[in-house]
Amino acid sequence: MIRLIPRETKFFLMFAEVSQNVTEGARLLEDILKNPTHMEERLAQLQAIEHRGDEMTHAIITALNQTFITPFDREDIHRLTSSLDDVLDFVNSAGMRLRLYRIDEPPPVAAELAGLIVRQSEELAQGVSLLEQNQRVLEHCVEVHRLENEADRISRNAIAELFDEEKDPIRLIKMKELYEVLENATDKAEDAANVLEAVALKST
Repeated sequence: MIRLIPRETKFFLMFAEVSQNVTEGARLLEDILKNPTHMEERLAQLQAIEHRGDEMTHAIITALNQTFITPFDREDIHRLTSSLDDVLDFVNSAGMRLRLYRIDEPPPVAAELAGLIVRQSEELAQGVSLLEQNQRVLEHCVEVHRLENEADRISRNAIAELFDEEKDPIRLIKMKELYEVLENATDKAEDAANVLEAVALKST
């Protein structure tokens, strides 16, 4: 007999894999910013993680198109997939800025911002892991929002300090863009938390 209704749990498993991959990328970026040795090799690893994330995203969209009944709204599945992928895209973009602008000694605040992305990614991964049972998902979403606010404050202060103290206009532009890309990653994590929160509320 042909199974007309595929197992719904596959989406939860796929989301767990995506969120774990995002966390892996964020941790690697933080480590690079803290210890910028063998940078080219590790930036290549980061890019490989980002490519793996793209493949995972494609796999979810393909499964979505082939699935008759989904565990929650198709639009929300697509939004959650895209928003998680966006976080990793910006994480990789931050790494690429190091190569593009030849930033061999990233400032400590860059690693601090990356650390907040790691914590957000971990909270998202925990929220996703609880989504199927819909238990305590909102707690992790709230923490992602709090971390984004903290990242926004740190980024604003760091950019203000740049304009006050940095005498080299080229370095000022490079550092400002690096901070902004990192802060954008925290914004994308907040977007993912918003989708996760919406899904959880619809399921109550």
